[in-house]
Amino acid sequence: MAVVGAGAVGLYYGGRLANAGHDVRFLVRSDYEALSRHGLRVGSVHGDFGIPHPQVFRSAEEIGPVDLVIVIWKATSNGHLAEVLPPLLHPETQVLTLQNGLGNCERIAEIAGPQRVLGGQCFVCINRISPGIVRHTAGGRVTIGEWRLGIPGRADDIARRFQDAGIHCTAVADLERAQWEKLVWNIPFNGLSVAEGGVTTDVLLASAESENELRALMAEVLAAARALGHGLDDGLIDFQIERTRPMGPYRTSSMIDFVEGREVEVDAIWREPLRRARAAGLAMPHLTRLLERIGERTLRA
Repeated sequence: MAVVGAGAVGLYYGGRLANAGHDVRFLVRSDYEALSRHGLRVGSVHGDFGIPHPQVFRSAEEIGPVDLVIVIWKATSNGHLAEVLPPLLHPETQVLTLQNGLGNCERIAEIAGPQRVLGGQCFVCINRISPGIVRHTAGGRVTIGEWRLGIPGRADDIARRFQDAGIHCTAVADLERAQWEKLVWNIPFNGLSVAEGGVTTDVLLASAESENELRALMAEVLAAARALGHGLDDGLIDFQIERTRPMGPYRTSSMIDFVEGREVEVDAIWREPLRRARAAGLAMPHLTRLLERIGERTLRA
C-alpha cells in the first residue's frame, strides 16, 4: 500500500495498517526527517502505538507500483495527482480516496481510470501535534464504497484489511450518500470555524446563535442530499451536535489550515456541494453566505 498524504489522518490510518503487518509506504513531505530519525508515534483512545522505522519516501518514483494507493492528503493538493499517481500504478492497482468533500473521485478517475477508483470517509477526531507525532482523541470509523465501475466484493475486501488492523471500517453500497452524511458535519463545523476567525468547536457550541446556525446549515445539507436522491434522516442533526460536545476545544482541519496560513479546502467541502445542490434546483442561502464569509476570511489572510 502507498499512503499519499502523511498528515495526521494518513499517519494514523497508515500507521495502524503498518502496525498490523501490512507493507505500507508513506509519501512524505515535511515530516520526512522526523519520521526517518524518530519513527511514528500515535497517542490514541484506542491504544497508543508506534512504528520505529516506517517506510517513508520523498517521491512516488521511489515507492514504485503498489496494489492499493490510499490518497489522504488535502484536496488542495490534487493538482499534483497527475505526477504522483502514475508511478504507483500497475495494471491491477486500486486507488482509494479518503479525502474530504466532493469531486476527488472524479479527479483521480481522470488520471487512473474510473475502474480503479473507490472512495471513503473517515469519521475521526485527530490532530498532528508535531512532526511524526499524532494524537487521536475520538472516533475512527471509516466507510468505503465503489465510485462507479466497481468490482463486486472489492470494497468489502479493503474494509476487511482495515478491520484486521483494528480500524472500525464498513463497506457501503452508496458512496455518494455516505459522502453527504459526512458533509452534514464538515460543512458547518469546518466552515464556521474559519468564518469566525479560527475558533474551536466548543466555541461554536457555546452560544445559541452559533448553534442555531450550525443546525440551519446541517438542515440545508440534508435537503441537498435528498434533492440528489439520498434520504438522510433529520436525526443526524442532533446526533452530530451531541457527538461534538464531548470533543471540547477541538480544532477542525480547516481551522488548522486557516490559522497556519495554508490553503483551505474550499472547492471540495463547500463550493462543489453547493454547485451540485443548485444543479438539482435547490437554493442553499445559509451555505451561500457561509461560503462568502470563508472567502472574505481567506482573502484577508
